[in-house]
Amino acid sequence: MKKLDYVIVGNSTAAVGCIEGIRSVDKAGPVTVVSREPYPAYSRPLISYLLCGETTEEKMRMRPADFYEKNGVNALLGKRAVRVDPGRKAVLLDGGESIPFDRLLIATGSRPFVPPMSGLERVERKFSFLTLDDAKALGAALTPESRVLIVGAGLIGLKCAEGIRDRAGTITVVDLADRILPSILDPRGSAMVRRHIESRGIRFLLGDSVAEFEKDRAHLKSGKTVGFDVLVVAVGVRPNTDLAAGAGCAVGRGIAIDERSATSVPGIYAAGDCCECTDVSSGQRRILAILPNARLQGETAGVNMAGGEKSFANAVPMNAIGFFGLHVLTAGSYDGEAWVETAPGVYRKLVVRDNRLVGFILIGEIARAGIYTSLIRERTPLDSVDFELLKHKPQLMAFSAQRRAEKLGGAK
Repeated sequence: MKKLDYVIVGNSTAAVGCIEGIRSVDKAGPVTVVSREPYPAYSRPLISYLLCGETTEEKMRMRPADFYEKNGVNALLGKRAVRVDPGRKAVLLDGGESIPFDRLLIATGSRPFVPPMSGLERVERKFSFLTLDDAKALGAALTPESRVLIVGAGLIGLKCAEGIRDRAGTITVVDLADRILPSILDPRGSAMVRRHIESRGIRFLLGDSVAEFEKDRAHLKSGKTVGFDVLVVAVGVRPNTDLAAGAGCAVGRGIAIDERSATSVPGIYAAGDCCECTDVSSGQRRILAILPNARLQGETAGVNMAGGEKSFANAVPMNAIGFFGLHVLTAGSYDGEAWVETAPGVYRKLVVRDNRLVGFILIGEIARAGIYTSLIRERTPLDSVDFELLKHKPQLMAFSAQRRAEKLGGAK
């Protein structure tokens, strides 16, 4: 029987999951990874910690240095895939090379979104903050006197601010929204995190936006002016779907995949930030650009590409982050009845709908939050657990003896 040729375009979390998924079924089929970045797979969320000196490039690697060799992977790093020919079953690279495949994973991730902004071309030192190269370039531009302007108060912009806080003179963050982290925090939680970040000397100008840039000055729509030496545009990201669309795959906001991580084109799979899937907390199809989903989607794709059987049908939006020592964990949907508990430095919000936990926000105290996440993923009826106990302190004692045994790896 002919060995299957596997090709993976992309080299981050989903790709690593796919390689391990393939090798769990097929130990010998050739695997080729194509990545436009020249680095072994690394954890992108760690780029802010690289800038502030809390990690190194070596420690950012997702797997040991011999990962590709041990798994029989031909890693074509620093190469760009420009087209997929599903008829010929080949991936064409920017240098003219053609890589044949029997099974293909598209794990192309996302790219920074830079909206049209008047005068942006006049700014000499402007940066994105998504890749290792972005972090290196930004770090090289900073001095202890740098005045940094960050456009965007979402996850990327705020992690950037944290990473460079001790390497710049001043940092100002501008965002059109009226609060920070508007996509994952409610007003109360957002205000708590904002106060904590402001206490570290970072300035926010919210409910405002840039009307026009000069070389070292931003004129805001409110009439305010902000001087800067370094500009970071962190407005958001867009999924890289062009390769999949060109191959005939169904594409909405992201590449459409099913529970097997398969696209609409036979033999082609997709995983990670470039995809859209069903969010079990809301029932809607969304892009869920978070590491756990990318890892599980990639592994699911790998197993199925190699002829095994695996599905991943309980994707949940989730964010585990921290800013200057303050931990924040969010998951699911906030559409439902909310229960809120606060204490100094602590905010806990649980959202319930139709006898199920559908979402939560935890700030400051996040121990055992995985219990809440499992309730959402498994769509556990709340009348089958001691939810009053779980509200105040997530613990296995709130479950029946049978469910405790199952969760601890005992009875099924």
